Amino acid sequence: MHLCVLSSLVLEKNMQQYLSILKQYWGYDEFRALQGDIIRSIAAGKDTLGLMPTGGGKSLTFQVPTMAMDGICIVVTPLIALMKDQVENLKKRGIAAAAIFSGMTHNEILMTLDNAVFEAYKFLYVSPERLATPIFMEKIKQANVCMIAVDESHCISQWGYDFRPSYLRIADIRELLPDVPVLALTATATPEVVKDIQEQLHFREPNLFQKSFNRSNLAYVVRTVENKDENLLKILNSVPGTSVVYVRNRKRTKEISDFLNVNGISAENFHAGLKNETKDAKQSRWKNGETRVIVSTNAFGMGIDKAEVRTVVHMDLPDSLEAYFQEAGRAGRDEQKAYAVLLYNNGDAVKMRKRVSDSFPGKEMVVKVYEALGNYFQIGVGSGLDAVFAFDIGDFCTKFKLPILITYSSLKLLQQAGYIELTEEQDSSSRVLFTVGKDDLYKLKHDADQERLIHILLRSYTGLFTDLASISEEVLAKRLEWTRDQVYEHLVVLAKERVIQYIPRKKTPFLTFVREREATGRVELTKESYDDRRDRYISRVKSVLDYAQEENTCRSQVLLSYFGEKDTKPCGKCDICLKKKETQISTEDFELIRQAIGDALSVEELSINSLVKKIPFKEPKVLQVIRYMQDNGQIEETELMKLKVTKNEMNH
Repeated sequence: MHLCVLSSLVLEKNMQQYLSILKQYWGYDEFRALQGDIIRSIAAGKDTLGLMPTGGGKSLTFQVPTMAMDGICIVVTPLIALMKDQVENLKKRGIAAAAIFSGMTHNEILMTLDNAVFEAYKFLYVSPERLATPIFMEKIKQANVCMIAVDESHCISQWGYDFRPSYLRIADIRELLPDVPVLALTATATPEVVKDIQEQLHFREPNLFQKSFNRSNLAYVVRTVENKDENLLKILNSVPGTSVVYVRNRKRTKEISDFLNVNGISAENFHAGLKNETKDAKQSRWKNGETRVIVSTNAFGMGIDKAEVRTVVHMDLPDSLEAYFQEAGRAGRDEQKAYAVLLYNNGDAVKMRKRVSDSFPGKEMVVKVYEALGNYFQIGVGSGLDAVFAFDIGDFCTKFKLPILITYSSLKLLQQAGYIELTEEQDSSSRVLFTVGKDDLYKLKHDADQERLIHILLRSYTGLFTDLASISEEVLAKRLEWTRDQVYEHLVVLAKERVIQYIPRKKTPFLTFVREREATGRVELTKESYDDRRDRYISRVKSVLDYAQEENTCRSQVLLSYFGEKDTKPCGKCDICLKKKETQISTEDFELIRQAIGDALSVEELSINSLVKKIPFKEPKVLQVIRYMQDNGQIEETELMKLKVTKNEMNH
């Protein structure tokens, strides 16, 4: 049999297997556009970049082929909340999965990696900052890895809008596993970022699968308005159905959701600072249709797949067109007509310019924040490599009298320069350390309940006398047949009696020193990590402002051009296209309007407003003909600011 025919038959057989897996675990009968092509490519062992707009089903492109392979898939993603969500979703489908991220104890990480080596999982999700740790590098060499999937792969590109230095470590993993194919995925990337992703991930040859960014069912609209809240209300009253409203800060999420509820539209606010249970409940009510509108910061949307969103409204300008396209793209995933509306006024341009200075404080300020970090965590110069700390930015800023927004931007710049890693907020487990020795512990007198709690603690966890150990109040409550609150109260009492040190679970970001602390004079913000990034940020801000202020070019064409799609057609649905349709005049209408203007002005001189009211055509068309007649000397303005017909026109 001919080799090409044989190869085709093998591919077809494999595709049937993938379809069977898709049906068995996810309940779908067929793949969406591009999914099948990406799966064939990665299954053939080729390094592959999949560029798929939001909602395109990126995760299935690595999950399905992995289920057909021997071994484990390493999934790199920066979003810990999304990582946990995907692990839970896989487990619900009967697929073994686990995650490793900052904030886990050494023992927890070691146990997870050992299980991965023994193929207890099909998927191991890893945050990028955990990749290059010695323990991970050592264990992963022993594992049978069949694929490396890199989600949000634009983060590896210094040209991208969300560059993260920790992503560069993926190349080190590639050297350890040279024969393992890489699948890079992202929803938004410009042509230069697409090229850079493949170079940074050491693709053996360029291999891009790209779906057009064109969303034919989505109408992009920019409204220049003074009162944004009232305009939001008009939009939601005009377009029925589910909506997402994006704002810049947490306070505004509450203000606007309250405003909508007062005006009869069911709405809830959402941001990263809410407890996980609260976020889950709000998302669930919105997805089930109990709540019509979610008002959120950009924390909302990752991994949220609700097809029938009719409007996405941005109350403030985003930092980049990449971010805007991704967030706006959450509208109309059911391919029915939907609207992406950006509300704009002149004050936004001033705010955008301020955002540049806030995002890029002076270099001396960044160095000052770095020095303060070392003092805050009591790390000496030359030490601290890989040290991880729960980080309360509010407390840090208070102690060192630093402005919080400028400090946060400085931390991001220090991260991009390769000094620290700052992870998103997450739930850290409760921790306990016995502050008395074993012998002294048994000499102390406790009531019966405390004796039982101490006994169960020691039976359930190890290392309690040497280091803060992670514990679960829920597990202890179950073993003691108490409530969680009872466990908490008894632990607090033991802490007050100085028997234990007890740190209850809290929501906190984590900060990692990814290199030894440098002396202040040796902290360097290079041209690449500061100046070039600032220039690119300014360029992205300008692109957003240009989009908001555009008056002539189709909105969809502007966005598609930004992402490298040239020679596209006007969408016919955006505000600019509709405005052009209103002002397009047929030859017949033009002559009728011109004749009506001439007739009206031959009777009397009229102001423009009075003239427009007399002509039975839409105002923009009448004004267009008036301008034409003025430019061509057929009508002229009198000293009294009225229009009259010229003698030439009379004769004509």
